[in-house]
Amino acid sequence: MTDEAAVAVEVARVRRRIEAAGGDPTRVGIVAVTKGHGLDAVRAAVAAGLVDIGESYAQELVSKAEGLDLEVRWHMIGRLQRNKVRLVAPFVHLWQSIDRLPLAVEVARHAPGASVLVQVNVSGAEQQGGCPPARVAVLVEGCRDLGLDVRGLMAIGPLGAPDGARAAFRVVGKLADQLGLPERSMGMSGDLEAAVAEGSTLVRIGTALFGPRGGAPAVGN
Repeated sequence: MTDEAAVAVEVARVRRRIEAAGGDPTRVGIVAVTKGHGLDAVRAAVAAGLVDIGESYAQELVSKAEGLDLEVRWHMIGRLQRNKVRLVAPFVHLWQSIDRLPLAVEVARHAPGASVLVQVNVSGAEQQGGCPPARVAVLVEGCRDLGLDVRGLMAIGPLGAPDGARAAFRVVGKLADQLGLPERSMGMSGDLEAAVAEGSTLVRIGTALFGPRGGAPAVGN
């Protein structure tokens, strides 16, 4: 079982990290990533004041959404196959991982007018997904032509030194500025400081709140 008090302590710790990195903890949103954890993790996040919950796998999101008796805002943050869009469409508040036009077409079909983020691949790692930076403007335009509400950009930072993450996140911030997009979903448990320093408005936090999947909260992580 996830300890609600321990999660509340970690939420406060993450907010202090945001502030120390130069961000306003009242304006930088936290998406609690509960993949691999049970419904008790979602309930603990909500009890700690977080209502934005991120999931990477379609079936896990559906199972939790159908089994939960609380109002939350579900974020689809993982690579998504087109044939899974129909499953999650009734539940998703924000589609964070739109990385290609055919996926956007499916989202527009099953969730007309949905709020989306275009995922940018700033690491060069194919397994992370994302649209190459040079193609982002075209994909944003394509999403808008489909009637989707493009709120901003999302990125997964590269592995390695913080300076490398900052440079990658800076690319995303500049792209968002050029396209007039307010939201920048950047930063996870290990690199949120670099992301916040480069203008992140949403950080996606799992391990720092709940510990390793199936484990206890990672106090001090």
